[in-house]
Amino acid sequence: MKTTPEHDERMAKMTFASVYPHYLTKIERNGRTKEELHQVIAWLTGFDDQKLQKLIDDNVTFETFFDHAKLNPNAHLITGVICGYRIEEIENSITKQVRYLDKLVDELAKGKKMEKILRTV
Repeated sequence: MKTTPEHDERMAKMTFASVYPHYLTKIERNGRTKEELHQVIAWLTGFDDQKLQKLIDDNVTFETFFDHAKLNPNAHLITGVICGYRIEEIENSITKQVRYLDKLVDELAKGKKMEKILRTV
């Protein structure tokens, strides 16, 4: 499934702070912790807890969020389908990065081992 320019624009302009509580609810409902969520976000973006909280407080868009990130060099190993889109086929970089994060959160919620989520095994 190919993304449209409108879809990509919507993803870029969505605020991270509006989505973060949903990530947290999803993983906690499945027995995972906020610390594990932050570990996954830190692996993908390089953000520590303090920087992450500042970005939430500043209500930044995903575009700004990923502009400030130092994307993990192994992020390209995140593959599969999320929200009906095959990640490796997404052309828009912001949309792809948002879907990387969605996929990691999904894997965390599904109980995958942290080593597998962080692509260390």
